Amino acid sequence: MVSPDLLLKPCGLASTHDSRALTRLVGARDTAIGLAMVLAPAGAARRAAVGARVASDWGDAAVLGAALKGRPTQAKVLGFAAAWGALCLAALRYDERSAATRR
Repeated sequence: MVSPDLLLKPCGLASTHDSRALTRLVGARDTAIGLAMVLAPAGAARRAAVGARVASDWGDAAVLGAALKGRPTQAKVLGFAAAWGALCLAALRYDERSAATRR
């Protein structure tokens, strides 16, 4: 949210007032979901928070992948967004397996 160019530059998008505002919006969403993931108790609440993050990341991959079609940055941006979603799923799976072995 503080430095929208950190997302805009790798995407190859122009740094305009409007693009910075939309990037800050994504940052606010990701911050809120990230806090929910960290603060949610194990179980359904945490799975819902992670589900929201995965849906957001994979939605970003789909939208940015389509928006950047034909640009040299498309594959990189699509890959990173999809990878973040997959990493969150893997972290949830690890967390739930660890919790099961501690019981």
